[in-house]
Amino acid sequence: MARAALILLLAALCYADPLVFFKEGFSDGDAWTQRWVESKHNTDYGKFKLSAGKFYGDLEKDKGLQTSQDARFYAQSACFESFSNKDKTLVIQFTVKHEQNIDCGGGYVKLFPSGLDQKDMHGDSVYNIMFGPDICGPPTKRVHVIFNYNGKNLQINKDIRCKDDVYTHLYTLIVRPDNTYEVKIDNSKVESGNLEDDWDFLPSKKIKDPEAKKPDDWDERSKIDDPEDKKPEDWEKPEHVPDPDAKKPEDWDEEMDGEWEPPVIQNPEYKGEWKPHQIDNPDYKGKWVHPEIDNPEYTADANLYQYDSFGCIGLDLWQVKSGTIFDNLLLTDDEKFAEEYGNETWGVTKDAEKKMKEQQDEEERKKQEEEDDDAAQTKDEL
Repeated sequence: MARAALILLLAALCYADPLVFFKEGFSDGDAWTQRWVESKHNTDYGKFKLSAGKFYGDLEKDKGLQTSQDARFYAQSACFESFSNKDKTLVIQFTVKHEQNIDCGGGYVKLFPSGLDQKDMHGDSVYNIMFGPDICGPPTKRVHVIFNYNGKNLQINKDIRCKDDVYTHLYTLIVRPDNTYEVKIDNSKVESGNLEDDWDFLPSKKIKDPEAKKPDDWDERSKIDDPEDKKPEDWEKPEHVPDPDAKKPEDWDEEMDGEWEPPVIQNPEYKGEWKPHQIDNPDYKGKWVHPEIDNPEYTADANLYQYDSFGCIGLDLWQVKSGTIFDNLLLTDDEKFAEEYGNETWGVTKDAEKKMKEQQDEEERKKQEEEDDDAAQTKDEL
């Protein structure tokens, strides 16, 4: 018993509570307006409203910030106690619901350093990380994962497809201090890898040797014309010849119609352009590969993942058709905690949300059938 108690005590001491840097579920009604600040950089930003939408799993739990005006930019942000992710895992997570069946618009968040002027936040405001779905027609349905590095915004080199239906989905980005990352949708991994490999943070490790040049006598032709092959003497035949079966029409008047010439036909003896047979090139050396050397401009960076300051999260985006709902925003250092939080929020209501939408669709279908029947009956009576 004493040994078991000691093991439990050691386990408790070794386990560190997750650090939660920011969590927002919009569960306290209009109090969100005291935490979130609308930018005044432009005078016509679209308005957010608190709503669970037209269909939901739980009216209260599913309330989030919903875009409410079409063809507008939106610029809203919330700040928190500044932190650095040095030597820490960073997890960015939130839910997005495009209940309007979005055709063009963003569903991403931006993480800003502390010191952001919230009332002047705009599209060119410097941010650390941008993450989340973006849709604009069939060609663009992707998850943005953009890091700011040395003043440049770098997009991931992989194409991560986002969800494009009308239901709520959970998006998670994990950035680890070993410079690896993972992207999850609905708590399932959809992409992962190494920061240096999947973004253009650094110059290439290798470059083509500027001193190396292909030798003048380097032959890359695998096949050559057979020098022994000669064109046959009877090869040359015209491609078209006069039709031997053609006869001058009896009513042909050379003074009126000119000199008669028979129409031409494809020459059956025509063989086309003669080309010598190909043989293996005895001097073939293969495709010349430019030698590479270490890039003198490359310097490894073990801290690609690291930012000195995170202080604000923002919804800075454009939407043609409004109706997107953002909810369950979370910044933490604990992957497991984020997964559990996702299951406790999105996971609890997602099935009921889908059921409610399907019921609404079925009711709408029946209503439309009744209206069509009534219209048909009225037409018959007339």
